Amino acid sequence: MPRSRPWARAVDQTLALDLGLQPFRPRRHWFNGDLQTLRDTLRTVALGPDQGEPITIPVGGGDQLLALFDPPLPAGSEPLALVLLLHGLGGSSDREGLRRMGQTLQQAGFAVLRLNLRGAGAGRPLARGTYAASCNRDLLPVLARARQLADQLASGGRPLLGVGLSLGGTLLLNALLAGEGSPGLDGLVCISSPLDLDACSRQIERPRNRVYQRWLLRRLLAQTLADPFGVTPAERELLEGHAPLGRLRSLRAFDAAITAPRWGYGSVDDYYAKASPLLPLLEGAAARLPSTLLVHAADDPWVPVAPIRRVAEAELRGIDVLITPQGGHNGFHARCDAAAGQGCWGDRLTARWLSRLLAAAPLASGG
Repeated sequence: MPRSRPWARAVDQTLALDLGLQPFRPRRHWFNGDLQTLRDTLRTVALGPDQGEPITIPVGGGDQLLALFDPPLPAGSEPLALVLLLHGLGGSSDREGLRRMGQTLQQAGFAVLRLNLRGAGAGRPLARGTYAASCNRDLLPVLARARQLADQLASGGRPLLGVGLSLGGTLLLNALLAGEGSPGLDGLVCISSPLDLDACSRQIERPRNRVYQRWLLRRLLAQTLADPFGVTPAERELLEGHAPLGRLRSLRAFDAAITAPRWGYGSVDDYYAKASPLLPLLEGAAARLPSTLLVHAADDPWVPVAPIRRVAEAELRGIDVLITPQGGHNGFHARCDAAAGQGCWGDRLTARWLSRLLAAAPLASGG
């Protein structure tokens, strides 16, 4: 995989112009960060039936993760690359925003592999437990299997790219930062992805975000309690308790009781510190990262923008940063979306950036 990335740089919205997109302007009536964040929940996304081909990926201990493979469109066309697409916290492979991103990538000529993380979606019966912001014992086998699939797509293989929405981008960054010799990607896009888990936890606990936190907690508790392999009596008492959200009233409390101990961290603070791909870690491991795009909105109500700004100011070689004034959390619904006819502004930005990456430096398969 080539290390030369001559046009990678920290940028403002001029990157959108470079890619043939108008600078982001919120879609009419969806003018602030909360409305942008909630649009996919409040408005039906017309996606059609899910026709993804199920693929199971062993991750050790008898557990498997479920992925859905989507070929490029139109059917029968040769793919430019395979894109491993990861959902965020409380999500799954069938969430509207993730499926819309996948379809936009398919229309742009990419094959897509939509992964259900441990405990998520239709993959819930296949693996015990739940996932974390750093779960490399799951992600490294997934990356290895995705690389095999990319190598089989055409004669000579095709590059393997990654796209992570919200926490999905954090997982991919952490997997790539795991060390030399780990399976890699040839390019990565992270949309609204937290780099500082402690700061993100504090932001979601603000009184104005109470509704968001309750929604996320309900999804996490449901995923955890649906584990066919069971939960411990102590965990069940915390998860069920005597209230709608049991005894866990915040994401930090959930991570302290469930996520941190299950993934071997000494405490929730230890988990947040070690699973946060902060600027010093990115600076020290730049040589291990492929060309990367970080996309974030300054008005994201869930994930603070400050850590992303620090990465932009550092101008790390190989990392493009695009921060829009508006767009919410994984929203990016723009005025030009209806005329474009495929995906939202963030989806099209991702497809165009990945297409330009391939055109600028053709990538050989095999990492």
